Amino acid sequence: MKHACPCLFATSVLLVAPSSLVAGPGFAVEIFAAGDAAPRNSEGSIIALSGGRLLLASTRFVGGARDDSAAHIAAVRSRDGGRTWSEPVVLQENVGGKNVMSVSFARLAPTKNDDDTGPMGLFYLVKNGHDDLKIHLRVSRDEARTWSEPIVVTDRSGYHVMNNDRVRRLRSGRLLCPVAFTEHGTKVNHYRSRCFVSDDGGATWRAGKGEADVGKRGAMEPEVIEQRDGGLLMLMRTQFGRNYAARSTDGGETWDKPVPFGPAAPEAPSTLRRIPSTGDWLLIFNDSVDPDHHHHGERTPLTAAVSRDEGKTWTHRRNLESDPESTYAYTSLIFVDDRALMSYYVTKKGSSRLSLRFRSVPIAWFSAATP
Repeated sequence: MKHACPCLFATSVLLVAPSSLVAGPGFAVEIFAAGDAAPRNSEGSIIALSGGRLLLASTRFVGGARDDSAAHIAAVRSRDGGRTWSEPVVLQENVGGKNVMSVSFARLAPTKNDDDTGPMGLFYLVKNGHDDLKIHLRVSRDEARTWSEPIVVTDRSGYHVMNNDRVRRLRSGRLLCPVAFTEHGTKVNHYRSRCFVSDDGGATWRAGKGEADVGKRGAMEPEVIEQRDGGLLMLMRTQFGRNYAARSTDGGETWDKPVPFGPAAPEAPSTLRRIPSTGDWLLIFNDSVDPDHHHHGERTPLTAAVSRDEGKTWTHRRNLESDPESTYAYTSLIFVDDRALMSYYVTKKGSSRLSLRFRSVPIAWFSAATP
């Protein structure tokens, strides 16, 4: 059975003028502003639809701002590259004992013309408790008008965390859901990272054979990128004042021992993608490390860096956001034409209210000689 969502195709309306926001590259729009009805808006994902349209979805917490507060997945649409957006609608209602959250969009298979259409997946987490968190998938074959019944990706007990905007389709066609898992999901528990894989376009899933692990709180919030030689690198958040990375030569089945990777970084999620037009890697992270901070540093500034050698060296480090009184995290990132399109949360230090910001940046900005 499929479920329609016709409200996504209502007329676009302007939510906020880009010029009213803080300075930064490109332009930015506050998509979901925090308020009494929805104090936390975070963990978004963006996908390009046919006809040049964009679909953006995010977690909207309506029962508080905690990770286990009641929440649903809300969505908006744009016809002009993200300058104006439709009114939000509920894309996925709360079917969890606690909430649904952390959305990822992904094309599940290429088309014969390799254009921007084809079956698309809506991945999200269903949280029932501190020991029960699973990934679910719904599929649309008509550009987000209707969606299938949910498929459970992580069909085993435990607490499975997949960050927003993390699902990857490899050149082989294999789909990967990179997951940090633990038995109970509490702050004192230890996380290991692995991939759940599908070789039939998302119809069935299984756990990879191996996992990656590091000390302290463990290997958290993994992100996977495919290398030129077909190998994989899995980037992981840690409590060691930097990200770690593990490599796989068998399509994400097994992983070698994680090692430190990239610039120093606090205990916060980083986003790593390949720029299609150049082949360079783009890292979005918080360029702030303080060993005395409870997360080894603030989540500000929000910084970009470029690597032309698949992570061995990094250059062109520059800030997307730099307000020292605000924090930024959980970035989603896609590339459309000559622009990088992002979403991330923004909040004032000390506040529990999070708004979701969209930013569109020319790809040339990241590697330009001057910002």
